[in-house]
Parts: sequence; structure tokens; C-alpha cells
Amino acid sequence: MEDSINKIKSYLSFKLGVETFASNVSKVLNILEMQEITKVPKAPNYVLGVINLRGKVLPVIDTHLKFGMEPIQITPSTCILVMDVIVENKSVMVGALVDAVEEVLEIDDKNIQESPTIGSKYRTEFILGMIESGENFIMLLDMDMVFSLVDIEELSKNMLVPEKTETAK
Repeated sequence: MEDSINKIKSYLSFKLGVETFASNVSKVLNILEMQEITKVPKAPNYVLGVINLRGKVLPVIDTHLKFGMEPIQITPSTCILVMDVIVENKSVMVGALVDAVEEVLEIDDKNIQESPTIGSKYRTEFILGMIESGENFIMLLDMDMVFSLVDIEELSKNMLVPEKTETAK
């Protein structure tokens, strides 16, 4: 009988260019205002660098580049979504730069449509499904797949963590 009960899940919607995407809120740890990002040598092109998040190094990804779009243009609405992704059963934190955060959506599983398999400009393994929002669609992302094992391994292998320096008081 439980199979017939629809499950409602919460998603945080955000903008990348003119497109709207959403991630399950369980993956979003924090939303940060834009801040200075320290560049890291030999990082993949979609990695803008790192920031200090409560004493931990957080890699920051240009989500535009990750999705094959033009690089992000920083505006007052640009923010960093601190995401908790699971890679090989390990929790890893990654910062995803987005144009703007929109709203939290309560979505019933029965309203989620399958993503198209032909002609999509985005890699379909990233997309859990789509929902209608007025005349447009919102793509629901599988954040674990967006930041896949290959990406995390590449980040770990290629990124040299900048040394901490004392700041003058």
C-alpha cells in the first residue's frame, strides 16, 4: 500500500543563465554570498578555485562551464551553493556557483516527468527529471552525478591547496 502513496520532496531552485534547475534540499548545506576565490594552479577549467569555509578548503565550481555553457558572469545575485555530494560512499563538500537562488519547491513524485533523451543540450545522466513551471520546465539535478567520481578525483589530484598565511591585525 505504501507504493501508492506519493512522496513529496523539497528542492531548491536556482538559475544558470535563462535555465532553471533544482537540487534536492538534502544536498544543499549552505548558500553563501559571492566572495573572493583563491585560484589554484592546474585545476580543471570549470574549477574557479577554493574558499575557506569554517577552516576547510572548499573547491568552487563554475556550474556554467560544468554544463557546457559560457562562463558565469558575476552579478549581485551570484552565490555559492555548498553542496554535499556522495562519492564512493564518502560525503564531499563542493561549492557550486549559480546565477541566483530562487525558491524551495515542494514537488510530488507523480509530477516529475522523465527528461528527454534526444536533443538535450545537457548530459541526461545529471537530470533526475523535469517539472513544469508555468510555460517553462525546471530540471531536477542529481548532484551526486553532476560532481561525479572523475571530477572529485581530478580535483583531489590536481589541486594544490594554498598554504595558509597569517593576516596582519
